Amino acid sequence: MSELDPADRLAAVYREILARAPEHDLVPSLDRIRAVMDLLGEPQRSLRAVHLTGTNGKTSTTRIVERLLREHGLRTGRFVSPHLSDVRERIALDGEPLSPGRFVEVYDEVTPYLDLVDGRSEERAEPRLTFFEVLVAMAYAAFADAPAEVAVVEVGMGGSWDATNVIDAEVAVITPIALDHQHFLGADLASIATEKAGIVKPGAIVVLAQQESIEAAEIILRRAAEVGATVVREGLEFGVVAREVAVGGQLLTLQGLGGIYENVFLPLHGIHQAHNAACALVAVEAFLGAGPQTGRLEPDVVHAAFAGVDSPGRLEIVRRSPTILVDAAHNPAGAQALADSLEEAFTFPRLVGVVGVMADKDVVGILDALQPVLDEVVVTRSSSPRAMAVEDLAEIAREIFGEDRVHVADRLDDALDLAVTRAEVDLEPGAGVLVTGSIPLAGEVRTLLRVEDDRR
Repeated sequence: MSELDPADRLAAVYREILARAPEHDLVPSLDRIRAVMDLLGEPQRSLRAVHLTGTNGKTSTTRIVERLLREHGLRTGRFVSPHLSDVRERIALDGEPLSPGRFVEVYDEVTPYLDLVDGRSEERAEPRLTFFEVLVAMAYAAFADAPAEVAVVEVGMGGSWDATNVIDAEVAVITPIALDHQHFLGADLASIATEKAGIVKPGAIVVLAQQESIEAAEIILRRAAEVGATVVREGLEFGVVAREVAVGGQLLTLQGLGGIYENVFLPLHGIHQAHNAACALVAVEAFLGAGPQTGRLEPDVVHAAFAGVDSPGRLEIVRRSPTILVDAAHNPAGAQALADSLEEAFTFPRLVGVVGVMADKDVVGILDALQPVLDEVVVTRSSSPRAMAVEDLAEIAREIFGEDRVHVADRLDDALDLAVTRAEVDLEPGAGVLVTGSIPLAGEVRTLLRVEDDRR
C-alpha cells in the first residue's frame, strides 16, 4: 500500500477490516483478542483505565470522562463505538482521532499478529477475528505506544464477552440499562445487566447510574461484592442537585464524591446528559482520588473541561435555516430521552422527522416515543444492510402517526429535501427537521451536510 496517498491507504485498510465479521455479529469469547494481546506483549496491561458500559449514554459519558481527564493534564486514549462517519473516530489520543497515516501504521503493526491468530483459528475451524476485535487490538496498541496515561474505553456491546474487556480498569462506569441487542445479550434486563456487570474487576470503583430496574442494580451490586469492588450510586453518593436550561446547553449543580460543584455549564441538551455528566465527574474523581477525605477536584478545571465537551450526533445542530438536528437514538429509551430533551430545550412551531431504523430494533417503541414531538415524518433508510426496508417502516409509521403525517423517500438526500419542504410548508419561521433512528443514519447525514468536527 506504500504507493497510495494516506486517504487511499486508509480506505484500503478499512475495506480489509470490513471484510471480517461485523461488530454486531458478537462471538461470545475473549480467546482471540487475548491471543492477539499476548502476542503484542499485553499492551492493555500498561494502561490505567476507565471502562464504560450501559445501554444509553455510553458514548457521551466516555467523551466527558476523557475531556475531564485531559483538562487535568493527563495524556488520554479514547475508544468509542460505533463511529458516525469515519472509522478513525473510534481511536483518539488526547482527544484527536488517529491521523490517516497513523491509523494505517498501527494496522500494519498489528497485522502479523492478527494473521497468526487467524491461522490458528482456521486450523480449528473457528472464526477469524472480527471487525471489532481488530479495532480493539489497534486501540490498545496505539494507546500503549503513545503512551497514554489513561485509556477511556467504551464497550461495543454488553461487557463480559466484549473484546474491550481484556483490560482491567480501576474505574467502571455503568450507565442506565434498558432493552437492546436482546438477541445477543438476553431477553430481559436481568440478563443484560449480568452481561454488563462483567466489566467490574476486583478492587475497582464502580460508578452506577440510576437504574429503572431494581433487579438490574442488584445484579451489579452483587457482582461488585463478589469481586471486592466498591460501588458509588447515583442518587445516594452523588447526583444532579439542580439544573436549568441555558442557551446552548444547561447549567448544573453536581454532587460529587468530594463535594458540590456549582455553575457547571454543559453544552449538551437533556436531563439524560446531566446524569451522564454526574457519572463522568464521579468517575474522574474516583480515578484521581478525590473524595470525602481528600476533597473535590479543582472547580476551575472542572468548569473548563465541561465547557469544552461535545458529543457529535447527540441532539446536534448540523444546519440552520431551517434548523436540522441529528440524534443517534436507536432504541425506545433513547428515543424517549430525545423526545423529552426536544420539548425542554427547543420551541419549534413545526418539527418534521427523518427516520430510518435498523430492522432488528424495536421500531414500534422508537416511533411511539417520537410521535408526540413530530408533526410529520419522512421515513427513509441508511446504507446499512441491516436497515429496515422503507416500505416496511412506512407501514408501521402509518399505524402510529396516521396516513396524512407519513411520507416516504428511498434516498436520504431526497428525504432531507422533502422534510425541509414539509417543515416550511406554512412559512412559519423557526421550523425544524430532526434526523434520527439509527447511528449509521446520523453519520450519513453529517457526511451529506459536510459537518466538521474533531476528525483530522
